[in-house]
Amino acid sequence: MAALAAARHDAALAQEMLATCDRSAPVARARQLAMYLAHVALGLTQSQVAEGFRRDRRTVAHACLRIEERREVPAFDGDVTVLEAGLRWVAAR
Repeated sequence: MAALAAARHDAALAQEMLATCDRSAPVARARQLAMYLAHVALGLTQSQVAEGFRRDRRTVAHACLRIEERREVPAFDGDVTVLEAGLRWVAAR
């Protein structure tokens, strides 16, 4: 769910995001956002997120830190706030 939200409903990008070898900037940023959303909006532990994304917990911690830094930009923060609310709403159903 978080992967799809971060990829903005682009299924191809969501698939790439979960791939272990793709480190291109757009895919990496979307993956970081998806990890952040899974942790913050869905309440998963960083270890659970790491398992779901086939990454190390330290990678998830780094992703969360990067997204927190990017939230200093009001437009990005607004986008993330909307994604968080949407995920929480869907998860509550």
